[in-house]
Amino acid sequence: MTSGKESSYQAEWMLLQNQYDSYEKFSLLIKLTNVVVTAYLLFALQVDFWAALVAATLWLQDGIWKTWQSRINARLLEVEAVLSSEYPDTAAPMQYNQRWLQLRPGMMGMVKEYLRNALAPTVAYPHMVLVVLSGLVGVCGV
Repeated sequence: MTSGKESSYQAEWMLLQNQYDSYEKFSLLIKLTNVVVTAYLLFALQVDFWAALVAATLWLQDGIWKTWQSRINARLLEVEAVLSSEYPDTAAPMQYNQRWLQLRPGMMGMVKEYLRNALAPTVAYPHMVLVVLSGLVGVCGV
């Protein structure tokens, strides 16, 4: 690999890695927001149905957010493979969007991808707990 091309891959890796880490921070912010808002709706306003709806909505939003992050991760792994010489030097650097378009699933594929990411344990917690808690408060008056 030429040094100019290698430096392009390195620059792309640094940019994507920063973005990947940023998505992780905002995923945590979505989770914390869900805890605060759901607790407020449940215990201050006592609107259990709305609390469950808000918790489920923020859970799905976090799933979508993590799906976007996983797309960055896919390109990061490709760039890392090229930089470690374990991958044939066929992919041009700085082609994140082109690569995503090549691999983009149809609408149902994207919905499945969002749901799959939303159900991952690291995403589902604490959202699932909040949805269940909201349901219990509504049904049992806990």
